[in-house]
Amino acid sequence: MNGQLPVSMKTLIDEVKSTFSDDQKIQEMFENCFSNTYETTIRPQDDETTFVITGDIPAMWLRDSAAQVRPYLMLAEKDTQMADLIEGVIKKQLACIMHDPYANAFNEEANGKRYHNDKTEMTPLLWERKYEIDSLCYPIQLAYLFWKSTGRISHFNGLFQDAVTKIIKTWKIEQNHEADSNYRFERDDCPPQDTLSHDGKGAPVGFTGMTWSGFRPSDDACEYGYLIPSNMFAVVVLKQIAQIADEIIGDNNLAKTAIDLANEIDQGIQKFGKVEHPTYGTIYAYETDGLGNYILMDDANVPSLLALPYLGYCSIDDPIYQNTRNFILSGENPYYYQGKVAKGIGSPHTPKHYIWHIALAIQGMTATTNAEKEDILDLFKRTDANTNFMHEGFHADNPEKFTRPWFSWANSMFSEFLLSLCNRFVKGSALSEQLTIKKESLFE
Repeated sequence: MNGQLPVSMKTLIDEVKSTFSDDQKIQEMFENCFSNTYETTIRPQDDETTFVITGDIPAMWLRDSAAQVRPYLMLAEKDTQMADLIEGVIKKQLACIMHDPYANAFNEEANGKRYHNDKTEMTPLLWERKYEIDSLCYPIQLAYLFWKSTGRISHFNGLFQDAVTKIIKTWKIEQNHEADSNYRFERDDCPPQDTLSHDGKGAPVGFTGMTWSGFRPSDDACEYGYLIPSNMFAVVVLKQIAQIADEIIGDNNLAKTAIDLANEIDQGIQKFGKVEHPTYGTIYAYETDGLGNYILMDDANVPSLLALPYLGYCSIDDPIYQNTRNFILSGENPYYYQGKVAKGIGSPHTPKHYIWHIALAIQGMTATTNAEKEDILDLFKRTDANTNFMHEGFHADNPEKFTRPWFSWANSMFSEFLLSLCNRFVKGSALSEQLTIKKESLFE
């Protein structure tokens, strides 16, 4: 977007600056990060939709675009132009899902540009066709939170109903991936995490009631097909679909279908997704195959196990979540790194010893003590490489080494964390109902 910042954005920036009146560094970081998505990635279209690039990649990811504009829902409560922009994002996302529910990233127009010539059913509109459960979760959650933030229901139209029907159909097909799914994905001349094994179908899985995912929210291939945090996110948004169908659309059949599927998936999570750890007790696995195999880890990308209360699957004080949190914030998680400057969760998507700002934001927003929140705030200040922007990953010993200098999702997540320290939350979000910070104890 060219031109000046909206008044609503300037006002909120000033509010945060006044809260951190003695911290020039935080003031500069927030102003830069909070305005970054609006200034550099939002592209209004002639059809009243809104296209959102990720930053240094010109495509729109369904996941990233929803996360990028999420903090702006706080502005949309009173700013109708901002609300129009976000409603345009929702419309664009729903149209993309109708085009292909298995794709994760889309071009601004049908120009045939793509990341790679993959063996899968590509169209000129698709940038990449890695099937990820969360790509279908995020637009639903954004539509739900947009309703809660603005009171608008105009986006719950025929397109929305067709899209959620297609999403539910896709998730049901992928409950029986081995027998019912036609989805295939193969990429040649690439690292193993960029392609699916077994002729593009992925490693074998057994039926669990959960729904299969080819790839993680990092865009890396799943080792085992049932990605637990993404299935948990699906349970959350299916319940949101049911609420919308019941209270707004008046479609009892859709509501029942959504709830029934949510229950099936959740029963699978509870039966197949929990592991008894010798040190931490009952914890959630990151992935399983329903055949007795599982992987214990967490990834920085959201949905993650660390993010479960943020997504709305469980409360912050849930005992199994707390056990899982203790595990993934320890050296037992193979992607938890501790260096000379910082400690936190990274990802197999980036080099070893690289911590992600997204994971730090989630850790801060799901922390229950002011001390931990203050530690995370301090880490942000020390790991931006003096750019006043967030990055994908940075080296735990030397933050001057980082990936992706322009990564809007990370900037938005930092902004949302900082706003949470000011007791500002997205209306209808899980954390808005769970957390209230005493300002005087954090900022005295």
